[in-house]
Amino acid sequence: MSTEITWLTAFLAGLLGSIHCIGMCGGISGALTMGLPAPVRTSYARLLPYLLAYNSGRIMSYVIAGALLGALGAQLTGGLTPHTAMSVGRAISGVFMLALGVYIAGWWNALTGLEKLGGRLWRHIEPWGRGLLPPKSPVQAFGLGLVWGWLPCGLVYSALAWSLAAGGAAQGGLIMLAFGLGTLPMLLALGSAARWLREITRMRRVRQVAGVLILSFGLYMLLAPGAHNHSSAGINGHIHTH
Repeated sequence: MSTEITWLTAFLAGLLGSIHCIGMCGGISGALTMGLPAPVRTSYARLLPYLLAYNSGRIMSYVIAGALLGALGAQLTGGLTPHTAMSVGRAISGVFMLALGVYIAGWWNALTGLEKLGGRLWRHIEPWGRGLLPPKSPVQAFGLGLVWGWLPCGLVYSALAWSLAAGGAAQGGLIMLAFGLGTLPMLLALGSAARWLREITRMRRVRQVAGVLILSFGLYMLLAPGAHNHSSAGINGHIHTH
């Protein structure tokens, strides 16, 4: 799978999976917003810098975690040939995309165990954000978003597993950047738009369609014919030219 397609798939996974964000993070976003002064809350132009800061901090946390796991994954696969490492990476990514698909569709809570493990870490991180509530400036809102980004979430963990198999820190960070940008439209929605989105995302059929689309990404990563050979040939060709 080419780098551009990988980023696009990560973006689409974030976009489709963000129907889960409305349930988990939408309430948090609303609570943060309600802590702001009334003149800010009632003016979207004044509120937007805070929303962008919250979500920029959240996505920055994703990028940091993705880079760390990408570097770890590169170390773990350092003894493998490029072809084998890429095959292992695609397999790990595909399996987690399948788990994410059935999770979003509501067919099996495949990632609940990971969320429980993440909850132990979250208990240590969450107090850091308390001193930033309510945020008095977009800078404080950004700091709050940095904390918020570590909230236990199966959707995020599945993308992080993809970063683990990305091949390096930069690749892992970029995957999480694309994923985070995909979640942004849902979490920037406010007012009547947010209420409409919540109603839509509660519909079982909508969640199932999103789950099936994510499942299709996972199946493509596992089963796409010629992807490994094409990538290996590209690597070998690059080596021979030197």
